[in-house]
Amino acid sequence: MISVDAKKKEKVGNFANGGREYERKGRPARVRDHDFPGGELGKAVPYGIYDVAAGTGWVNVGTDGDTAAFAVESIRRWWQAAGALAYPDAGRLLITADAGGSNGDRTRAWKAGLAALAAETGLDITVCHFPPGTSTWNRIEHRLFSAISMNWRGRPLTSHEVIVETIAATTTRTGLTISAELDTASYPKGIKISDRQITDLVQTRVLTRHEFHGEWNYTLRTPHDTPEPG
Repeated sequence: MISVDAKKKEKVGNFANGGREYERKGRPARVRDHDFPGGELGKAVPYGIYDVAAGTGWVNVGTDGDTAAFAVESIRRWWQAAGALAYPDAGRLLITADAGGSNGDRTRAWKAGLAALAAETGLDITVCHFPPGTSTWNRIEHRLFSAISMNWRGRPLTSHEVIVETIAATTTRTGLTISAELDTASYPKGIKISDRQITDLVQTRVLTRHEFHGEWNYTLRTPHDTPEPG
């Protein structure tokens, strides 16, 4: 079971960061006095995966947009780098996610991307979305993102490498460890998934909506599998 979400985008550069950090007396870190974007460093888009059972985190730091393709690719990279090694006999993956954003319940590209991931991995991928207005229930918010925010408070995020290294250095007293990597791939917006494509997923039983709030709870599996009751 994993909890997923995209953390808010961060400006990359010598900008002030909220909070305080101890520095040597008389040698404070100097930052720009305005947060207008400058240079060509752009933004960082951290997409997190929190392994609920293991209590570990994995963050894919993108440099492009927070799209459905980026969200699915982040889960794919987590599975290849950590999930498959930790759970070699797994046949099912449960994902908890918010109802909006790149992994929203109405985002067709998210569902189509997970269908492709299910076919690649052989996993039955079940998604359970939190209802609108309840995103704070998602464990990644207070188990992973809060720890990252605490770790880099007051520290200028001067480069993507600094962001990746700072995330990876985040730990907690309860034993949280985090892996992070930089993703410089392009994930363009505006990719359309047609009604026919979604209908095909349903008719071939790749996408099965559960009986209880099927708009928020559904399973994606390879076409030759027989679906279980929702």
